Amino acid sequence: MVDIGLQQIGLELGSGAVIGGLIGFTAKKVAKIVAFLIGLELALFKFLESQSILTVDWNRLSAGLVNASTAASDAATANQPPSVVMSFLSIIPVSAGFTGGFFLGFRKG
Repeated sequence: MVDIGLQQIGLELGSGAVIGGLIGFTAKKVAKIVAFLIGLELALFKFLESQSILTVDWNRLSAGLVNASTAASDAATANQPPSVVMSFLSIIPVSAGFTGGFFLGFRKG
């Protein structure tokens, strides 16, 4: 039997929310920087291609991204934990707080 008190649940929920908020805020900032750099790189590729300095195979470039995301999702579903129910029950307070904090931090970021 699992013995968890309300104080421990509140502590886990609060700490998960704070950590999630910080990570969500940071993730949005990092995503903006990465999107800017990728856009800048693609614009540079287009410019160099228009000047006949560089040749870019756009179909091959985009197919690599689609294949990478498919491989990542296949790898994620291959590993199943032994006791799914117990693992799920033990992470509910932290993950609930983390999720709420992440969305709040991502929205404010």
